[in-house]
Amino acid sequence: MMKILIVGGAGYIGSHMVKMLFQAGHYVVTLDNLSNGFKDAVKYGDFIEGDIADSDLLDKIFADNQFDGVMHFASYIQVGESVEKPSMYYRNNVTNTQVLLDVMVKHDVKCFIFSSTAATFGEPEYTPIDEAHPQKPINPYGHSKLMVEQILSDFDHAYGLKSVSLRYFNAAGADPDGELGERHDPETHLIPLVLQAASGRRKNITVFGDDYDTPDGTCIRDYIHINDLCSAHLLGLEHLVNGGDSKAYNMGNGQGYSIKELIDVAKQVTGNDFEVVTGPRRDGDPARLVADSKLLQSELGWKPEYPDLEDIIRHAWAWEQEYPWGEA
Repeated sequence: MMKILIVGGAGYIGSHMVKMLFQAGHYVVTLDNLSNGFKDAVKYGDFIEGDIADSDLLDKIFADNQFDGVMHFASYIQVGESVEKPSMYYRNNVTNTQVLLDVMVKHDVKCFIFSSTAATFGEPEYTPIDEAHPQKPINPYGHSKLMVEQILSDFDHAYGLKSVSLRYFNAAGADPDGELGERHDPETHLIPLVLQAASGRRKNITVFGDDYDTPDGTCIRDYIHINDLCSAHLLGLEHLVNGGDSKAYNMGNGQGYSIKELIDVAKQVTGNDFEVVTGPRRDGDPARLVADSKLLQSELGWKPEYPDLEDIIRHAWAWEQEYPWGEA
C-alpha cells in the first residue's frame, strides 16, 4: 500500500484518480482549494482544503504524513483565459508548483506525477504527435506547463526528484460506475457541451469552423477516457516507486474523431436530436491533434480499456442524466 497526496483531487481528473487509487488499495490524501473542484467529488480518503501556494500548510501536511508520492492536478487549464490573464496562469501553474516541489525536496519525497498537456507542442508539424515532436507552445497555458516540465528536469538533476509527466490530449467520459463525472463551471469541454444540448440543458451546440482540411471539414481530436488516463498515472507512479527514471509521455487513444463524427455518435448514443450551429473558426485551433502513445504503451504497459468513442460518450451521458444539475 502506498500513501499518496493528490493535489487538485476535487476536480474532474483528480477525483477519478482518488477513486482509482483507493480501489487499488492505496491511502489517499486530497488537497484542494475548491476554486475549480467540488468537495463532494472526493469520495475516498482524507480531504484537506487549502492551496499549494501555502508553504506552511504544505510543510505541516508533509510533516504529518509519510508520502510515497504526489500527483499534481491543481492547474488552470483554459487556453483563452491564459491569453487574457497570463500572470494568473504563471503564478498558479509555475510558481505555486515550485512551492510544492520545494516542500517535497525538504521532506525527501521523490516521486511526482505531473499533469501536463499536448498544448506544449503548439501547432503540430505532423500527426500523430510523438515525444520527439518539437515543443513550441503558442499560449501562456502551454508555456506554463512546459516550464514545469523543464523545472522537473532540473529538480531531478539537482535533487533526485523523479517525475513522470503525462501530456494529455482530450480527457473525456465519466466513471463507468456512474459515481463521478465531468462538471466544470463554466463548462468548456466539447463532449459535456454536446450532451447538454442532447439533454435540453443547452439550446444548441456550435461547431467552430467546417472548412478545415479534414474529410468532413471539422477539426479532428483524440479523446481519451478518464479511467484510461488515470490508469496511466497509476502506472507512472508504480514506475517511479519501483526505482524508474523520470520520463514524459504523450497520452491519447492514437485515433482521431472529427467534431461532426462526435456529434453523430452522441445523437446515436442518446437517441436525441439537437440543433447544431456552425460558427467561425477559433484562433489557434489546429485541424488535427492526435497522439502517438506507443512509448507509454511499450515502456509502462499501458493499454486503453475504453478506446471507443461510443463508450466514452455513453459513460458521459449516464452522468449527464443522473447528476442532479437542477435548473440550467
